[in-house]
Amino acid sequence: MAIKVIDASALAAILFSEPEAAQVVSLLGNDTLVAPALLAFEMASVCLKKLRRYPKKRNAILAAYALGHQMDIEVVSVPLDSAIPLAEQKGLTLYDAVYVWLAKSLNAELMTLDKTMQKALH
Repeated sequence: MAIKVIDASALAAILFSEPEAAQVVSLLGNDTLVAPALLAFEMASVCLKKLRRYPKKRNAILAAYALGHQMDIEVVSVPLDSAIPLAEQKGLTLYDAVYVWLAKSLNAELMTLDKTMQKALH
């Protein structure tokens, strides 16, 4: 089984049934998913944005968000002192650099919908 790093854009697509969900799910397969602890904060932020944008869908949004806690995603620590230079070199935010660094360090595929992050891997 391969290891894949999943970011908030990919996980949000799945949980909130966004148009890219089927594509992301098909790419995940049965591989082992890992992510930095940052993922939990980013998913909470996505949830809050959706609650504010779609207040009438509150219950569905919260239920979708809760499904994320049931997914088997291993949380991995990322040394920020390693991510900072990567962010500088690749023109990424520190948040994006954390995911890219983790994927590079694990020699894993990065599951993201962010084209800038995908380019930064190469």
